[in-house]
Amino acid sequence: MKILVIEDEPKLGSFICAGLTQNGHVCDHITDGASGLEALMVNSYDLVLLDLMLPGMNGFDVLKNLQSFGKQVPVIILSALSDTENVIKGLDLGAIDYLRKPFELDELLARVRTVQRRNSGQQTAKLRFEDLEMDLYTREVTRAGKAIALSNREFALLEFLLNNANRVVTKTQILEKVWDINFDPGSNVIEVHLYQLRKKIDKDSDNPLIHTVIGRGYTVKGQLH
Repeated sequence: MKILVIEDEPKLGSFICAGLTQNGHVCDHITDGASGLEALMVNSYDLVLLDLMLPGMNGFDVLKNLQSFGKQVPVIILSALSDTENVIKGLDLGAIDYLRKPFELDELLARVRTVQRRNSGQQTAKLRFEDLEMDLYTREVTRAGKAIALSNREFALLEFLLNNANRVVTKTQILEKVWDINFDPGSNVIEVHLYQLRKKIDKDSDNPLIHTVIGRGYTVKGQLH
């Protein structure tokens, strides 16, 4: 998933992003509410991790603005404001979860996985497509029972393609969901990653799954189980 962390403590924000990246997510870190809201208006995110005590625009104001603009994105609040009143206020403003600081990274990752499962519409942690199986938790990928080693970026790219199986996705859509806001859209990095992923997934197979649709984008063709 592509996740935005709005947290004004640089070390904590970097720690959270490092943990998310190690688990295959794409993470952007912003340290103030106004800039975070701006990023949400111009980029597509699957999840926001939001501190409440932010400089300038606080977390509650970010939630209020998301509501007023009709922006639909899951938000998990991360805050030291742990009294019941603030928890209720945050949830009433649209947050889906509230994690009190300090917290363990494993607990945060578990809550992120819950959102990931909900976003993908999967009742299990596995995606099965033709003879390919992808475990979203253990991050293991196999095809015809043979293990395939993928980088974090390749894993995220494959997950995005499978969640859009039999639909053409454009380079812009891949950019929005799999790369961070600092990515140069003029580079050929996406094409290179797709080439490497295709070599790994379709190697030695008579049934290639990943296809280029000239002038439109990319797709995986087959049956999602």
